Order: sequence, then structure tokens, then C-alpha cells
Amino acid sequence: MSRLDSMLRRFAAQRDGLNWAAEQISGIEGDALDLGLGNGRTYDHLREILPQRRIWVIDRVLQCHASCVPPEADFLQGEAEPMLHKLLGFETQIALAHYDFGFGDKAKDVSEAARLSPLIVRAMVPGGIIVSGQPLVDVEQITGPDSIARDRYLFYRA
Repeated sequence: MSRLDSMLRRFAAQRDGLNWAAEQISGIEGDALDLGLGNGRTYDHLREILPQRRIWVIDRVLQCHASCVPPEADFLQGEAEPMLHKLLGFETQIALAHYDFGFGDKAKDVSEAARLSPLIVRAMVPGGIIVSGQPLVDVEQITGPDSIARDRYLFYRA
């Protein structure tokens, strides 16, 4: 598969997975969390599909497209672990989380996801959904939409 085809497959899986997760949490109260803002595409999509929910964002730096800058009060800038602790201090409950942190080194990415998993799970409301590009630990993995290859995106229920 070409890198272009792989990227298109990843973007489609991400969109379909987020849309599916938004449907799954329709009866659950809570905010959303985008872990890894990047250039803001996912954040922008979350704003569109979850217009009534607050969307928290965590990232090391703010370098997104100008149209995708989150409100200052919702953007926690810094390393993931201290920012997750800060979020937990706000006593907010997350109904949908999207995990998209990455260094580009698979072993390092998997290790960080495992290390951060307990904090993410603590932030979630029971029954909330986590959509992740990396495997998480100590949380129930569930089957996402049929349109997504099982290894492309991972889905969890808190």
C-alpha cells in the first residue's frame, strides 16, 4: 500500500471512528478530549459532530491551523502526563476521548500510550468511549465500526 493510500485509509478510519463514537455517547453526559491537537483537523471535526459539548485539548505546542485554535480555557499546553493531572483536577468527566499522540517511533508511542492509559481512564465517565491510534492498557477494548480494519484504529469503553 502506498503512503498516500495509507494516509487516506487512516483519515477515513479516524473520521468514521469519531462519528461512530459520537453516536455511542449520545445518551452519556460529559465533555470530549482531544489528546494531540496537531494541525487541528480532528479538533475541528469534534466541534462539528459534538457542538453541545466542551472539547478539551492537550498538546505540547500550539501549532494548528488558525481556524482550529481551541479557546484558551480549553487548551492545556504541555507534556501529556502533567496536563492530564491538571484536567483531573478540574473534576470534569470525559465522555469521548481521542488519543493521537505520537513521536513517530512505534515502540516509544506504544510505551507512552500504556503509561498514560490509567490517567485517561480516570478522566472518563463510565461508558465513555476512547478512540485511539495506539493500544491502551487496563481498559475494555471494544469493536468499532465495521468499516474500519481492526488494526487501523482501536476503540475502548471506560
